[in-house]
Amino acid sequence: MSDETGTPDTSAGSAGHAAEDDGAPQGGGPRPEPLRFFGTSWVNHDHGYAARRAGVAVGSLAAAAASCLVLRFAFDGIRIAETGSFVTVLVVVMFAICSALAFRNTWEGFGKRHDPQRQAGLRGLLAIGFVGSLLAYFFRALTEAPGEKLHREEYEKAREAHTRRTGNPSKRKRRR
Repeated sequence: MSDETGTPDTSAGSAGHAAEDDGAPQGGGPRPEPLRFFGTSWVNHDHGYAARRAGVAVGSLAAAAASCLVLRFAFDGIRIAETGSFVTVLVVVMFAICSALAFRNTWEGFGKRHDPQRQAGLRGLLAIGFVGSLLAYFFRALTEAPGEKLHREEYEKAREAHTRRTGNPSKRKRRR
């Protein structure tokens, strides 16, 4: 719903509830950055966090399995076309290397921010190695929400900086 000005009404429903329980200090402190599939439930591990983690793990593993099935059909097509063993080996090695690089890139992305220019240059390679990215999501979801560690570190630093900047209002001296 929205009011007369056209701004969305977030006082009711899940959006308003998430804003109240996101762990951010009241009074304009830093807000946690939402994660894909998790929103801000990663802060306090509430609002179905465990079920979402299980869903991400199962979903990414199922997507990786389905992707491998599609790749099998592609390899069957190459074999039917009788292109020769060299091309078949070349394609298998290409997918293996690209998947390994995509896994590593995705895994590192859970712990630090990537350079956008480097990511743009790797876009094609990462698209070919999509199975590696799916497997990285699966393995990370077994221990935490993918990207939670990075976001938690950034959020804690922002909260500390905000606390240092604002201090404890009850300890401030009054000016006369």
